[in-house]
Amino acid sequence: MVDFCQDVERLFRINPYLEFSGWEPCGNNSYRFRGRNLSQDPPFDFDLLLHAEPLPDGLRIRYEQGLKSTSTFSVKGAAEGSELTIVENYGAVSEKERQERLHEVDRSLVKWAEDLQGYLVRWKHWSWLAPWRFYMRRIWQPMKPTARRITYILLWISVVEVALIALGVAIYFAEYR
Repeated sequence: MVDFCQDVERLFRINPYLEFSGWEPCGNNSYRFRGRNLSQDPPFDFDLLLHAEPLPDGLRIRYEQGLKSTSTFSVKGAAEGSELTIVENYGAVSEKERQERLHEVDRSLVKWAEDLQGYLVRWKHWSWLAPWRFYMRRIWQPMKPTARRITYILLWISVVEVALIALGVAIYFAEYR
C-alpha cells in the first residue's frame, strides 16, 4: 500500500472533484499540476507545483502555491489489511488570509478518501486480470470524473439491455416451443 501512495499522479487522479488539464513531471519528485477543482461552488482553476517526499510509511506532498501547504498520506497496519490516513495542512498562511480565501479550500477530502478505498478494494479484487489493469491505468485513470460517471452509467444500461434481451429470448422460447 505504501507503493500505491507513492504514485502521486494516480492518487490525485482518483479524486472525483479534480479535472486535470495538465500533469507534468518536473524531475526530482516534483510535478506541475493544472486543472479545475469542482469541490467548491463555483469551481476554481489551479496551477500548482507539487513536491512529493516519500516517507517510510507513505508520502508527504508539499504545495508551492495555493492555500494548502501539505498533504500527508500515512499507512499503518490494521486488523484486516491496512489503514490509510490523509492529513491536509493549511497552516502556511495566516488565519486572516485563510478566511479571505475560503473559496480555495479543497472540500473533497472525505469523498476522495472514500474513492481511494473503493479503488484499493477493486484493485485487490481484480488486479490479477491484465485487461482490467490496462483499463484502469490507461483508460479510466486519465478520464475526467464526469466521463467516469457517464461510462459507469452506460455500462450498467448495457448490462440491463442484455438482461432484457435474454429475458425476451427466454420468454419467446418458453411460449413458442
